Order: sequence, then structure tokens, then C-alpha cells
Amino acid sequence: MSIQKKPVINANICIGCGTCPMLCSRTFAMGDDGIAFVQDPIGEKESDIQDAIEACPVDAISWETK
Repeated sequence: MSIQKKPVINANICIGCGTCPMLCSRTFAMGDDGIAFVQDPIGEKESDIQDAIEACPVDAISWETK
């Protein structure tokens, strides 16, 4: 049985730089409030989402395991 994981964004940390939706536009988007959010947790390959997580300048994105 595999562990399922999905990306989550801590809105209290996000600075709205736009890096995550620039790298993974199907997974992440910018809200009207200027804060990023997850629109589709399986929008891109896991490795691409991991790249976006690592590119976040304030470490606001992480994996949540279920």
C-alpha cells in the first residue's frame, strides 16, 4: 500500500511571489488575495511539484501525507 501525498501551501507564510504557479500552473494558482493555493494536487508529475516546493523562497509549500 503506497502512501498518498499532496502539496499544501501555508497561506500564513506565502509571500505571493508566483513561483509555484509559474512552474506548475495546473497544480498551483494565485488567489485574488495574492496568496498561492493548490488548485489541483495531482495536476503535474510529483517530481515537477517537488521542484516547485524546493523553489519556494519562503518554504511555504510542503507535502501532506495521508
